Amino acid sequence: MGKKVKKESCPKDEFDPLSIESKTAATAILMLNSPEEEVLAKACEAIHKYAEKGDENKQALMRLGAIEPLSRLISHEDRIVRRNSVMALGVMASNNEVKNGLKPLDVIPAILSRLSPEENVVVHEFATLCLTSLSVDYFFKIQIFDHKGLEALLQLLSSSDPDVKKNSVECIFNLVQDLPNRAAVHRLNGLSPLLELLRSEFPVIQRFALRTIEMITIDRDTSGAFRNIHGFDRMLEVLATKELSDLHEEALKVICNCLDDSESMLLFQRMGGLEQLLQMVGTSTLAEVQACAVKVVAKMALKNENRKILLEMNIEQTLAGLLALRNERLHMAVCQAVSAVCQNPASRDTFRSLDAIVPIVQLLKNEQSELRWAAAEALANLTNSNDRNAVVICKAEGDKLLVQQLRDSCMGAAVHAASVLTNIASQEELRRSILVNEAIPALVELLDSTDNNVLISATQALASLACDAKARQELRNVGGLPALVHLLKSINADILRNASWAVSVCASDEVTAMALCHAGALETLQEINLSSHRKNKFSILALQKLLDSNLSLKYSLTGHLSTIDIISDGFYDPGQIKMGHRVPSLVEISAQEVNQHRATVVVNGKPPDQFITKTSDEPKHDSKMKGKDQKDDEKKNNEDETKPNQEIVVDKGWSLPCDTAFLKLVEEAAESVLPLQDEVSMYSALAIFVCDTMGGRVDPEKLHDFLWELHISELKFDACSNIVLIGKIKKGIYCHRALLFKGIADRIGLSCSLNRGEYNRAWNEVFITGRKKANGFGKPESFIVDLMHHPGELMKVNSPAALAYQTI
Repeated sequence: MGKKVKKESCPKDEFDPLSIESKTAATAILMLNSPEEEVLAKACEAIHKYAEKGDENKQALMRLGAIEPLSRLISHEDRIVRRNSVMALGVMASNNEVKNGLKPLDVIPAILSRLSPEENVVVHEFATLCLTSLSVDYFFKIQIFDHKGLEALLQLLSSSDPDVKKNSVECIFNLVQDLPNRAAVHRLNGLSPLLELLRSEFPVIQRFALRTIEMITIDRDTSGAFRNIHGFDRMLEVLATKELSDLHEEALKVICNCLDDSESMLLFQRMGGLEQLLQMVGTSTLAEVQACAVKVVAKMALKNENRKILLEMNIEQTLAGLLALRNERLHMAVCQAVSAVCQNPASRDTFRSLDAIVPIVQLLKNEQSELRWAAAEALANLTNSNDRNAVVICKAEGDKLLVQQLRDSCMGAAVHAASVLTNIASQEELRRSILVNEAIPALVELLDSTDNNVLISATQALASLACDAKARQELRNVGGLPALVHLLKSINADILRNASWAVSVCASDEVTAMALCHAGALETLQEINLSSHRKNKFSILALQKLLDSNLSLKYSLTGHLSTIDIISDGFYDPGQIKMGHRVPSLVEISAQEVNQHRATVVVNGKPPDQFITKTSDEPKHDSKMKGKDQKDDEKKNNEDETKPNQEIVVDKGWSLPCDTAFLKLVEEAAESVLPLQDEVSMYSALAIFVCDTMGGRVDPEKLHDFLWELHISELKFDACSNIVLIGKIKKGIYCHRALLFKGIADRIGLSCSLNRGEYNRAWNEVFITGRKKANGFGKPESFIVDLMHHPGELMKVNSPAALAYQTI
C-alpha cells in the first residue's frame, strides 16, 4: 500500500468553492441577486453576450426580470460589475419593450453618473449607447434634460474613443429635436465641439455632427453664434472637399439656416461663399446637392441687397437651365428660388425671355403635391403686375391646369393657383378663358374650406372674376352667393375685406344685388359698418353698391338719393329705417292689416306682368336732360337687347297695381315743362305742377289746417292696404311732393336729388349752371326747390330760406 497523503482541510466557517455551469438565462438572472462580486460580474457578462445575439433574446431577458437588477447594478461599488451591467443594459435598451420597462425605474440619473471622467472608456461607450437608444423617447428626453445630461454628453465629444464620440453626438442629435435642448446646447457652448467633429475620420460622426448643427442653427441666436466661431469657414471647407461630397447636402442646409440676418449674408459673400454656391448649383453632379444649393439661393434672394448681387451674376439664366433637368426635388427648389427672385419686377420679364414659364406651367401636372404647390407659387409671383407673363401661361393652357389645382387636395397649391387666376383675370380675354374652364364652381367649393389662406385667395379670385357678367350669373347659378355672404361674418380681417370686395363687385348688376340682399348681405354689411373695428373700405363700398341697386332700401336707410339715382317703377318709401335694421319688402307690407302707421308710398307705372329687373348689361340713366320719347326708345332698346337674361323678381302671390294716374302726370309734365328752354324755368314749372297736383300752395302758418293725414288714411282704407300709389295722392306735404318731383324729373330727363329730413320733411336739390361768360359758363350752384309755400322758387343751399324749408 502506498503512503496516504493528508488532505488540506478548509476552515470550518468557509464554504468550499463551487463551480457551476449554467445553460439558461433564467439562472444567470437569479445570480444577479448574489452578494458575490465575481458572480455578479460573470452573470452580467453572460447576459450581455446573450442580449447581443438578437432582439428576441432582449425581450426574453426583459420578461425574466433582468432589467430591474441590472439597473441597480450599474451603480455597484465594484468597477467590473458596473462595467458589465452597463454593457448589458446598453445593448438591451435598443428594444422597445425594454425601454418601456425602464420608465418606472428612474434609471437616467444612474446612467448619467457613469459618464463621469473617473469611469473607463468601455463604461462611457455603453452608457452613451444606452442613452442614445432611450433619447428617441420623449419621456427619457425630459429626464436627460432635467438631470443636465447634455453637459456630460458635450464633454464626451472630445473623448479619444470614436465609439464614445459617435454615441454622444447621436444622442445629442436625438435630444435637439426639441426646442429646449437646442437652446441648452447653445447656452453650454456646444457648437465648437460639434464643429470640431467635422474633422473626424469617421463619416458617421461627421454626418451626425452636421445634422445636429443643422437642427440647433434653426434658432436665430445659435445661428449668430455660428457666425462668430467661424462656422461658415468650416462649412465652406466641407463644400470644397470632393471626398466629403456625401456631406455637402447637410452643409448647405446649415448655411441656409445661418443666412437669416444681413451681417451673416455679408460675411458669407465676402468669404466667396456666393460664388462657390453658384458654381455648385451649375456644376454639381448630385441633384440633391444642387437642390439644397438652390434653396440657399432662394433664401438669399428674399433680401433686396442679396437679390441685386444674384441678378448681377445672372441667377435667372442658371435657374432656367436647371428646369431642363429631370429631378422633382431640384424642380421644387428652383420654383422656390424663382418665387424669391421674382420680387424684382425686371426678373419676371427675364424669365419669360428665357422661356422658363412654360416648363413651370407643366409642373402643375406632376403627381407630387408639394411640387405643384411650389410651381403655383412661382407662377403667382411671375404674373404679379405682369400681363405678358399671364398671356404666356394661358397660351400654354395653364389656366385650365390652374383651375384643376383649385380642386387639389393640397391646399397650398389651391391657394397659389387662386392667386395666379386673380392676376390673370385683370385681362378681359384671359378672364373669359378662365371662366370657360369652370373656375367659378371650383372657387365656390373653396368657400366651404376651414383654411383661412384658402378663403382669402378664393374670395380675392372671385372678386377679380366677378366683374364679368357671365361670372356673376354663374355664381348665382351654382349657389355661391350665400357662401360668400356667410364669409362676411368671419373674424379674420383679410377674409372679411376680400369677401366685402367680392360682394361689392357682384352688386354691379341688380339681379345679383337682389340675390345678395335675399342672402342677408345688406343686414350683415350694415352691422359690419357700425363697428369701428370690423369696418373697412370694401365693406363701405359693398353696402353702397347694394343700396345703389335697390333705391327703395337706399332712401329708407340713408334718406338720400343722388342725381344719378334714377327712380324706376316699383320704388317704394316705407319711411326712415335706422341703419342696421331690416327694411320690409313690398310683399311683406302688402300682407299687413291696415294700420295707423305711416303709409308706404309707391312709384309705379308698369302693369304686374312687366315687373322684370334690369340686367347687369343695362346702362345707367344719364343725368343729362332728355326728352321723354328719347328716353322711352332707349329704355325699350336696352330691354330688347338684354331680354334673354331678364329675371322676374316680383312675388307671384301678390302684384303691385299700375299707377295710371302717375303715368298721366308724367305725360302732362313732359308736355308743359320740356318745351321750355331755360333750365330754371323748367325746374320752376315742374315745381308748380307738383304743387298743384298735391293740393296747391300751403301757408306755413296754416300747415296744421292742411288735412293731408286724413286724405292718406282714406286712400289706405279705399285700397284696403298700407300701400298708397303716389299718383292718387291729392293732398301731400313735403315728403310726398319731393318724391313726386323726383319721380317725374327722372322720367322726363331733369336731374335732381331727393333728401329726407325729420318730421315728414323732404326736399329736392338741383344744380343750375351759371350764366354764360366770355371764358365759358359760370360755376354751377345748388338750390332747394320750394314745392310747398312759394312753388317754383329756387333757394340757395344753406340760405336762411332753404334751412327754414328743410326744418321745423
